[in-house]
Amino acid sequence: MRFANHIAEIDISGIRKSFEAAGADTINLGLGQPDFETPDHVKEAAIEAIREGFTGYTMNLGTAELRAAISEKFRQDNELEYSPGEIMVTSGASEALFLAIAAVVENGDEVLIGDPSFVSYSALTRITGGRPVSVPLDPDLKISPEDVAERITERTRALIVNSPNNPTGSVQTAEELRALADLADDHDFALVSDEVYEHMIYEGEHISPARYSDNVITVNAVSKTYSMTGWRLGYVAAHETALQNMLKIHQFTQASASSISQRAAQAAITGPQDCVTYMREVFKMRRDSLVKGLRDMGVELVRPDGAFYVFPYVGDGDAAASRLMNAGVVTVPGSAFGAHGARHIRISYAAAIEKIEEALERMKDIL
Repeated sequence: MRFANHIAEIDISGIRKSFEAAGADTINLGLGQPDFETPDHVKEAAIEAIREGFTGYTMNLGTAELRAAISEKFRQDNELEYSPGEIMVTSGASEALFLAIAAVVENGDEVLIGDPSFVSYSALTRITGGRPVSVPLDPDLKISPEDVAERITERTRALIVNSPNNPTGSVQTAEELRALADLADDHDFALVSDEVYEHMIYEGEHISPARYSDNVITVNAVSKTYSMTGWRLGYVAAHETALQNMLKIHQFTQASASSISQRAAQAAITGPQDCVTYMREVFKMRRDSLVKGLRDMGVELVRPDGAFYVFPYVGDGDAAASRLMNAGVVTVPGSAFGAHGARHIRISYAAAIEKIEEALERMKDIL
């Protein structure tokens, strides 16, 4: 059996490798998954949907009720005016990212991607036949408009921006995002904005670049905000022409997102938000404890302002992650996120504070 060359070039995710290699006595600080339960009112909405027999296909775009709720969420939280017809519900943010890239990229086209960045961006670009173009992050671990501008060519079709960022936890400023949006307008390429960590910001505020340009495709999900990773429910918003092109791919590859998950997401978005506030406060406490513990060891790092990751400098990320694994702590080598992450490791603080404190004790002899 023969396989496509552009698929053979893609490796299995470094995050999943670290997660699946964990032993019984290890403390897992490798996976970006909140350790909280999905809120009870969200679970009840899903159970009720099952009891009602709401178990068939929905519209390709998603239920009208959920898209109306997302539209209102964009208006209230992000100052964005996306109509329900400019919103599509997907099977997680992963599908939304794939649709956004596949809709604009042809063989040989270039996609500008921060280095380091979330592992899916480069892989999805290659799956669509495109070529990832690395944009090294600045000393604050953010993507610089000046560095992006230097790498734009006639083959540039998209730029992917992730703020708050995975793996670094950095948050782009409004001025930086406006400048990036201006580049997308000036050179007529898509700015794909991955905003799944928008509610996990501890200093500063979240800004959606779609405030500044119609060339932005906004990707989000309920996964991180409401601790619903396994529900696989994301969404994407863009002007109608872009959305219709993404819909062509979605309807033939996925048809529609899970009906049950859509009901659950509707309850999450329209219901009480105190669960989000609570999780954010707990994550901030964990971040502060982890950052202090690492700095007390003399470890160099940029304090993350968002998400739930620390990306410390350790000299050789692969060696450090391997030694930490042997000591019973799972982290992810920074090389999994790009060549410029090789001197780092990613540590997730989406774990109980007791586990973080024990992990810090195990790290002392190594870091």
